[in-house]
Amino acid sequence: MSIVFESDIKESVLVRTAERMMTAARTAPKAKGIDNLVISMVRGETIKILSDKLKELVQDGTGPDYFLRDANNILNSDAIIILGTKIKPLGIKYCGFCGYKNCEEKLEHPDSPCAMNTGDLGIAVGSAASVAMDERVDNRIMHSVGKAAVDLKLLSEDVKIAYGIPLYIGSKNVFFDRK
Repeated sequence: MSIVFESDIKESVLVRTAERMMTAARTAPKAKGIDNLVISMVRGETIKILSDKLKELVQDGTGPDYFLRDANNILNSDAIIILGTKIKPLGIKYCGFCGYKNCEEKLEHPDSPCAMNTGDLGIAVGSAASVAMDERVDNRIMHSVGKAAVDLKLLSEDVKIAYGIPLYIGSKNVFFDRK
């Protein structure tokens, strides 16, 4: 007799879902077809490093109190997808959504976000989260995790804005009804 229990496949299902999320984010539409995204999956000790960074941000007064809640919450995750964007204006002649006259003027302010880059990131995050939803894998989009990843330079020195999507498979979604 052959029998496979859910507990035997949980980890492989979660990793497979995370991989599909990364693919969905990559193939999401990008302004002018220019891709400035950096997409990764973190597991194991790296989740603990992110959690520790969130706690540090609260302790030093940089981060808001809810970063502590998120720091403890992500320790329940077996994987976290981190999606970030480089800040590179796309050379759009008439935009100004970044607050500057044009992309040339924006280039004088390299740390100011380009609206097109952040828009592309948002679309990619939504695409990734929809895959988790389709697979019924519990998740939550967290800017706090993205901020910790940026501060740690996990994606690269060039990535200035990021979001994290922790994943969990269990009978209760640990990312909701939080204190």
